[in-house]
Amino acid sequence: GWSDRLTIAALAPAALLRRQLVGSRDLLALVSAHPERYPGLLESDHQCISAIHDLDRCWRATTASSTRQAGALFVAAGYPRILMRYASITQRLKGLGGDKWAVHTEGMRRAAAGQEVIFCSLGEPDFPTPPAIVDVAVERLRAGRSRYADQQGEPKIREALATHYTARTGRPISTAQVAFAPGTQTALTIAMVTLVEPGDDVLIPDPYYATYEGVIATPGGTVVPVRLDPANGFHLRAEDLRAAVTPRSTVLLLNTPSNPTGTVLTREELVAIGEVCVEHDLWVVCDEVYASLIFDGEFVSPFDIDSLADRTVIVSSVSKSHAMTGWRCGWMVSSAEFIAEMLPVLESLLFGSQQFLQDAAGFAVANHFAECDAMREAYQRRAAAVVGLLDGAAGLRCRMPEGGMFIVVDVRALTASGEEFAWRLLDEEQVVAMPGESFGTGGAGHLRISLTTDVPVLSEACRRIIALAERWQPRPT
Repeated sequence: GWSDRLTIAALAPAALLRRQLVGSRDLLALVSAHPERYPGLLESDHQCISAIHDLDRCWRATTASSTRQAGALFVAAGYPRILMRYASITQRLKGLGGDKWAVHTEGMRRAAAGQEVIFCSLGEPDFPTPPAIVDVAVERLRAGRSRYADQQGEPKIREALATHYTARTGRPISTAQVAFAPGTQTALTIAMVTLVEPGDDVLIPDPYYATYEGVIATPGGTVVPVRLDPANGFHLRAEDLRAAVTPRSTVLLLNTPSNPTGTVLTREELVAIGEVCVEHDLWVVCDEVYASLIFDGEFVSPFDIDSLADRTVIVSSVSKSHAMTGWRCGWMVSSAEFIAEMLPVLESLLFGSQQFLQDAAGFAVANHFAECDAMREAYQRRAAAVVGLLDGAAGLRCRMPEGGMFIVVDVRALTASGEEFAWRLLDEEQVVAMPGESFGTGGAGHLRISLTTDVPVLSEACRRIIALAERWQPRPT
C-alpha cells in the first residue's frame, strides 16, 4: 500500500518524461512539504501536479490499499503504468553489458539489411570444433548422459583438469581443487561473488575485457583500474599496481594473454606482482582462457608460482583453445579450501551442468588435437599480416601480440577517440572493429581488431582502415 515505494515514469507532457517521482506514505504531501527536493516540480507543471492528485485519489479509492489495485486505477485513468521496484544490482549493471558492443550491434543490423560489412569485432573462432570432440558429445548424449550432474563437476572432467594442472605446475593438484562451470564468464562471476563484498575494490589492469566491469559490479565491488602504458607493451608493472592499491582492495583480476592487448605476463613480472599481492593480502583471479594461444615463449600463471598458489583462482575454458564458444564448458582451479567455500554459490546458481558436455570437455582437455595447433598458427600468421600492413601506415601504430586472437591498433596520431574512429570506419568503410574505449579508459585512442577472419579478408579490412586514416579529418562538433 502506501508504505510501498514506487517510481512513476513517463508523466505528460513530454518535458516531464525525464522526471521520476518517488512516493512514500503520502506522495502529494511529501512533494508539497519539501519543494527543495523536487526543484523540477513547479506549480506551473499543472499536468504533473494533476497526476499526483490522481494517484492520491486512486490509492484512497482502493479498499485494500494495494499497490496492484491503485496502479490499475491509475492506468485506467489514462496514466502510464507504475514501475515496480527492482534490486539495486539492475542499476549497477546498466550500461555494462551490450552497450559496449554498440558498433558491432549496428554492424550486424546493417548486414541483416543487406549491406556488405567486414567484421573484425568479436572473438569468435572461425574454426570448427575438432570432430573427435563432437563425436564424444554425441556418443555420450546417446548413452544417456543427460541427467543431473555432480554439483562440483563430473569426475572425468575434474580428473582431466587435475592431471593437466599437475603437469603444468609440477605440484600435485587434486580433484578437490577443481570445479566445473558453464564457461569462463560464469566461472569468473561465481569467483567474484565468492570473494567480493559490497564496497570492496577490485584492481584490474586497464585496458581490460569488456565484461569485467559488470562481473565486479555484480557482488557490489568497485573497479579500480591500473593504467597500462602502451609504450611498455601494456605490461603490468608491480610499482603501478602497488600505487593503485586502496585500503578496500581485496582482489586483483588478471587476464593473460590479455584481451584486448595480446600481452602475456612473464614469470618475472608475475613474481613481482605477486609480492604486492602478498604484501596487501590480495586474492588473484586469473582469466586464462587464451593460455594455449601463445605465439612465442611459455605461458606462466600465478597459480604456477608456489608462493601465490593458495591465493590464486584460475578461471578458464575450452571456448578459445578448442573453438567451443557455444559449448559453455569452463572451470575454476584453486585451493581445496576456496572450492569448498565457493561450492554453495555454484550450487545455488546452477545445480549442476550437462553431463554429456562435461564428458566432451574432459576429452578435449585430456587429448592433443592437430586442429588446435593449426588454429593457433593461423592466428599468429594473421597477426603478422595485419602488423605488416598497418604498422607505420598513415599514422597508425600496432605491434605483434604475444598471444591471443586480437591486435590493438593505436590511432592516437589521428584522434584521441577510438570510438570516433570505429564509428567512422563502419560508416565510411563498412568495417566493424571494436573501439578501445569498450575496454576501459586505458583503451582510448585505440582500435581492437579480431583475428578471426582469414588473411585476404583481414587484408581488405586493413586497406580500408588505411584509407580512412589517410583522409582523416575530425568531424565537426
